[in-house]
Amino acid sequence: MTVRLALFAAALFAALPLRAEPLVLGRFSAGDTEGWQLRHFEGRTRYRIVEVGGRKVLEAESRSAASSLYLERDIDLARRPVLEWQWRVEAPLAVADEHVKAGDDFAARVYVVAPGEGLFALPIAISYVWAASASVGDAWPNPFTSKVRMVAVESGPAHAGEWRGYRRNVREDFRRLFGREVDELEGVAVMTDADNSRQRARAWYGDILLREEGG
Repeated sequence: MTVRLALFAAALFAALPLRAEPLVLGRFSAGDTEGWQLRHFEGRTRYRIVEVGGRKVLEAESRSAASSLYLERDIDLARRPVLEWQWRVEAPLAVADEHVKAGDDFAARVYVVAPGEGLFALPIAISYVWAASASVGDAWPNPFTSKVRMVAVESGPAHAGEWRGYRRNVREDFRRLFGREVDELEGVAVMTDADNSRQRARAWYGDILLREEGG
């Protein structure tokens, strides 16, 4: 390669945008829950790192309880808008209507939380859930607050006991569900809850990360 060609190749490479490495938010496979804090709503869901099938994962078990594990962190979505995670449930809850308060229980949830508009505005959030009766793709307002939208990414017992993986463009979902452009998050959370239906639920969560589009 001539010096001129080598310089051209170097300049071309330097001009190419560098791909952003995935941002790992939940590094459960390393047994790491640093920064994740328990938030109580009713009772206490138990969260702990366990080994399942030779891999470390986060286990959640609720007995008529609702508490989340929350990571409070400023997250830039500009380069990494795609949320990716895996989970497994023992079984979905026996809930007839998840659109009402009495049915607002899910064996597995992953939340993404964004700042509200205005200095004193409450945050808004999307809750991706493993539903019992809602169809995959359904979205609806949370029955307790207008600041949260629910999205069923899995439903029913067909895949209970299996690891299921998902990718969601968070910015697109906020735009579609709230009519807002969201460029940052202030936290993410997982929650397994069964307080309204007074049941038992158990789920396992793999690592949670953000990627570039197409990454």
